[in-house]
Amino acid sequence: MKKIYHLGNCTTCQAILKATSIAKKGFDMQDIKFEKITASQLDEMKKMTGSYESLFSRRAMKYKELGLKDKKLEEKDYRQFILDEYTFLKRPVVIINDKIFTGSEKKTIEALKKAVK
Repeated sequence: MKKIYHLGNCTTCQAILKATSIAKKGFDMQDIKFEKITASQLDEMKKMTGSYESLFSRRAMKYKELGLKDKKLEEKDYRQFILDEYTFLKRPVVIINDKIFTGSEKKTIEALKKAVK
């Protein structure tokens, strides 16, 4: 499977997709703003990463708005927040067969570049 979960209007996602030329390589693209992530998709991502927390973005504006940094969140909480609000998914999420790449950290992008060559 070759799939990308992204936000079409996110400049970081756009820059990563451009830098890796990934959009031209036959990936199924899902804009999570318009096509919500399903519970089964999220559960599959969790199986690959090991936790919902690793898929959760603390950069989302709602993270501060909801005061989540002051709360002790559990795995079920991370899962529900991601399902309820697309901005809580760390993005982009790129799945290439049995490998998953989440977020925009430099080391993640470098590994992604190597994987798509």
